[in-house]
Amino acid sequence: MSRRHSTDPARAPSKGFSAEAKKSLGQHFLHERGIIDRIVRAVNPKPDDRLVEIGPGQGAITFPLLDAHGRLTVIEFDRDLIFPLTEAAREHGTLRVIHRNVLEVDFTALAGEEGPLRLVGNLPYNLSSPILFHALEHAAVIRDMTFMLQKEVVDRMAAGPGSKTYGRLSVMLQAYCEVTPLFNVPPGAFRPPPKVDSAVVRLLPRAPETIGIDDPARFAAVVRDAFGQRRKTLRNALSQQCDSERIEAAGIRPDLRAEQLEVADFVRLANALAS
Repeated sequence: MSRRHSTDPARAPSKGFSAEAKKSLGQHFLHERGIIDRIVRAVNPKPDDRLVEIGPGQGAITFPLLDAHGRLTVIEFDRDLIFPLTEAAREHGTLRVIHRNVLEVDFTALAGEEGPLRLVGNLPYNLSSPILFHALEHAAVIRDMTFMLQKEVVDRMAAGPGSKTYGRLSVMLQAYCEVTPLFNVPPGAFRPPPKVDSAVVRLLPRAPETIGIDDPARFAAVVRDAFGQRRKTLRNALSQQCDSERIEAAGIRPDLRAEQLEVADFVRLANALAS
C-alpha cells in the first residue's frame, strides 16, 4: 500500500497534481504539517549529504527537504506525478527524478564515487519488505535510512527474541543495521486516512567489519528456514541444511525454536555451517 503526499495541509495539492488519490495504487496523501516537520527534523540533512527519496508522490516531504538541503534525487514509479513534481520543485531547489521501480535501482551505481547515500521515504505497504531487503544488498553505500511504513512492519523490524513479532525480518535487518523506531503516525495524518497506523523508523547500517557474517547467502538461508515454520524446533526446521550435532557444535540447543535465538546466535550458527 503506497502513500503519496500533498505539499500543504491548508490547501489543495499544487497545480498540476491530481487531487484524487489513485485507489489502484493505494495512494494516501500525507497532509499533517507536524508529521512532515518531524520527518524532516529526523533526517536533519547536512550540506554534503546525498539524499535519495523513495516515492516522493506529490512532494509533501520532498519540498521541505529541498528547502532544507537544496538538492535531492527522487525515485518515482507513477508516471503521472513526474511532470508536476518536477515543475513544483523549481521553487525549492534542484531535483533529479528517476522514473523507475525502486527494486530495479542499483543504489551502488547511483552512489558511484561521490559518497554514501541517505535514503528517505514512505514505503508502499505491499513492497516494504522487498525494498528493505533490496536496500540491504547495497548497505555498503548507504549511510542511513529514514522510512515511514506500516507500524506493524516497524514493530517486526525492531522486535527482540521471544516476541510474537520477532521473525525473519527482525533478524535480517538487525544483523546488518541498528533499527530505531522514531514515532508513530496516525491514520488522520493522511487523506484519505488508511485503515492502519504508520510509523517512522531509522536504520543505520553497521560497519562491515562489525557484522561478522562469513557467508551472507548461508546466513539468509538459515534465517529463512529457521522461521519457515515457527512451531518447529531448529532440529526439524534446519533438517535440510544440517543435523542436530552441527547445531550443538555451534553452541546452540537443537530443541529451541527460532524465536528463542538472539541475532548473534544466528550469525554463529550460519558461520559454523558455512565452515
